[in-house]
Amino acid sequence: MVNELTILIKNATVLDLNRFAAVESDILIEGDRISKIGVDFEVKEKENLKVIDGRNKVALPGLINGHTHVAMTLFRGASDDLPLMDWLNNVIWPSESRLTGEDVYWGSLLGIVEMIKSGTTTFCDMYFFMDEVAHAVEQSGIRAVLSRGMVALDPANGEKGLKESVDFIKNWQGKANGRITTALAPHAPYTCPPEFLRDVIVEAKRLNVPINIHISETLDEISIIKERYGTTPVRHLESLGLFEVKTIGAHLVHVDDEEIQILKRYQVGAIHNPQSNMKLASGIAPVVKMLEAGVLVGLGTDGAASNNDLDMIEELRAASYLQKVSNMNPEALNAKTSIAMATSLGARALGLTEIGLLQEGYKADIILLNTNETNFYPRHNIFNLIAYSAKGADVDTVIVDGEIIMEKRQLTRLDEEKIKFEANKRGLKLVAG
Repeated sequence: MVNELTILIKNATVLDLNRFAAVESDILIEGDRISKIGVDFEVKEKENLKVIDGRNKVALPGLINGHTHVAMTLFRGASDDLPLMDWLNNVIWPSESRLTGEDVYWGSLLGIVEMIKSGTTTFCDMYFFMDEVAHAVEQSGIRAVLSRGMVALDPANGEKGLKESVDFIKNWQGKANGRITTALAPHAPYTCPPEFLRDVIVEAKRLNVPINIHISETLDEISIIKERYGTTPVRHLESLGLFEVKTIGAHLVHVDDEEIQILKRYQVGAIHNPQSNMKLASGIAPVVKMLEAGVLVGLGTDGAASNNDLDMIEELRAASYLQKVSNMNPEALNAKTSIAMATSLGARALGLTEIGLLQEGYKADIILLNTNETNFYPRHNIFNLIAYSAKGADVDTVIVDGEIIMEKRQLTRLDEEKIKFEANKRGLKLVAG
């Protein structure tokens, strides 16, 4: 059902990411879309008109978390300072084997609260019990691309996962007024053999959905694929025809120049996860090279067990700083580009065409940052302030699909205290075993 409230945001600083300009403007939202942006239009007074004072606020597109495992908030802080394979095999996978659907529901809500409160309006998720994640998305008002993760080293597990994934897509694609879209999610080329990936490709084409997959995250993965198939993960997936389907590739840390051209040719959405990659010592993705080549690069937090938060403002800052130091160039990945990766570029990387910009006709996914805090003074350059000074706690108001889901830092749909209580209880029990 389309929201019937009309919202007028007055006198805000509006970020135009087409021109990379900041303009003092009003924004009119009718239903689920932005209908007008400017200063010289009139709005008739009516019963369902909500006026928001935009003074000392900057309006920008809702942030897009291009890769996460949202219910992994349940394992936040349970085990840190380990390499990826040790962390997965000895901590995460044993704990996940005890998960129930109800656990995933509450863990997802916890992550969604955190994302809303730090300005994320869309996230791309790969996990288990995806019906429960979808229920949490539906309840919360956020937007999401959802996919059931599939590991197929055991053929029976692969067959079960693919069947459940197809059923999930049929049940949830386009639900919640289109806020929920779906994908197929083979975990990675080292956990999904070629014959299984070929089956996934067939189903993705039949269902017309993207593929969401981890690619080239660690040197261990590179070694495994080279030993099994005599090539690299990107070349391996290209040879299978996987990139003929819209692909969302998480991480892509270890890619060479030729592989970057492959990613560009197939318009693969490359989701950079800088804080997770740093924490797990996975490496540094060549983001500057990818962007220069024309690859669609978005940003993600990864799961809260390996980051350990879901704050996309932190993530875009970390992405910028990491590229500067790895390239030994302070001009690398500047403020405007890092903001675009978290918004407009991120939307394109996920294949979403109606979000990521504040533009007439686009979906009304908008956040307002309170710029009246000390970290926003002096007001030399708003793009620099957002990229290098802002905090998730500066997010004042969040609008998704034309509905206010947080106003003055108060959630309008969710009971935050109950969610924290339930998630804490369940997370402690899961890790204790």
